[in-house]
Amino acid sequence: MKLLLVSLGCDKNLVDSEVMLGLLEQKGYTFTDDETEAEIVVVNTCCFINDAKEESINTILEMAELRKTGQVKALIVAGCLAQRYQKEIREEIEEVDAIVGTAAVEEIAEAVEEALAGKAENHIAPLEPEQKPAENHRRLVTTGGHYAYLKIAEGCDKHCTYCIIPKVRGPYCSVPMERLVAEAERLAREGVKELILVAQETTRYGLDLYGEKKLPELLRRLCKIPQLYWIRILYCYPEEITEELIQTIREEKKICHYLDIPVQHGADAVLKRMGRRTDSGEIRSMVERLRREIPDICLRTTLITGFPGETEEDHEELLDFVEEMEFDRLGVFTYSQEEDTPAAEMEGQIEESVKEDRRDAVMELQQEIAYRMAEDMVGKELCAMIEGKVADEDAYVARTYKDAPNVDGYLFINTEKTLMSGDFVKVKITGSYEYDLIGEICDEFTE
Repeated sequence: MKLLLVSLGCDKNLVDSEVMLGLLEQKGYTFTDDETEAEIVVVNTCCFINDAKEESINTILEMAELRKTGQVKALIVAGCLAQRYQKEIREEIEEVDAIVGTAAVEEIAEAVEEALAGKAENHIAPLEPEQKPAENHRRLVTTGGHYAYLKIAEGCDKHCTYCIIPKVRGPYCSVPMERLVAEAERLAREGVKELILVAQETTRYGLDLYGEKKLPELLRRLCKIPQLYWIRILYCYPEEITEELIQTIREEKKICHYLDIPVQHGADAVLKRMGRRTDSGEIRSMVERLRREIPDICLRTTLITGFPGETEEDHEELLDFVEEMEFDRLGVFTYSQEEDTPAAEMEGQIEESVKEDRRDAVMELQQEIAYRMAEDMVGKELCAMIEGKVADEDAYVARTYKDAPNVDGYLFINTEKTLMSGDFVKVKITGSYEYDLIGEICDEFTE
């Protein structure tokens, strides 16, 4: 039977989707991307913010219509929304045959078989450390094969006041290092050249298992895998970045000089209400330190506008912070009032239009910074990974070490050479366009 899996939300959720696809493939299911061909549908959902919830619900409802027609024989809802709203989904969308929670990914094949047999079941495992993360399973990588995500931990212990993740993913739980290295080796043997480390927070890796932070050691072991060219680290909380980690990034050639550091705001009053562990001065100090010790480092961050109680003065302070920091990459979300979080009950909830205006102001400022930085790249030579060919043109889309997939910009290369996705080339930057760069090949990359 043909199965369609719709993966929504973050890259950590995508890893779960790939694990489920691998388990289902072992059971003999075949896959389709065409919903008109699907006989089974699995929707792996997200509920991090309101927009994500709406997308998940709308997707489930769309698939429920296919279930009504009889074309789809089984509809399974998995992931964060399923974990958080299992009762409501069951009561309000009767076409859903089974629910699989965030800690029960390994039970997907069983859930599908039960659904096909007409036995509606919920697969919700306890969100306890000993229950997670799932054992290594052969993933069906969906990113094209030349890069893949490696989820090094599950859950979170930070309990920021706006965040629902600890309630849908459970406490922080590191994956044993031996399992991660084995998985990375297998991915590399299958053609993966860029490994992207993800978790709700990568910097605390190993603290729960080994009593100390082990991300530097994990990185050093991964760097020994010969087939890997790039290793990229996402989601590093600034207060958890150690001198050992900085030194490891600086010394190991395979580690991209790129860090994603979600700081969320630049005003101390707002950071305190968010339950963050750093103030703006500490963030400034860490950014200065990273740039001093790794001069070519690319820093990405995310911010939230319109948090409860954010004043116009707080917003102006945030703008000053963004202008001063000059982050290479920056994304902005408007605050999402999530039930069952402390921030949802705070006084001073802000109108959506104000949140959006403040977001737009930050992005307008960041756009100016990004344009200036892109122009400064002209004339420089960089290694780039080919992502694909531009249709009907002698041009390719690529990424540099400064660009994580799907969130950052691209490098467009004009060449008559025949290249493949995953190839590395040396490129001279010849121009820039908004967030993207234009370049030409100056030599093939052979290191």
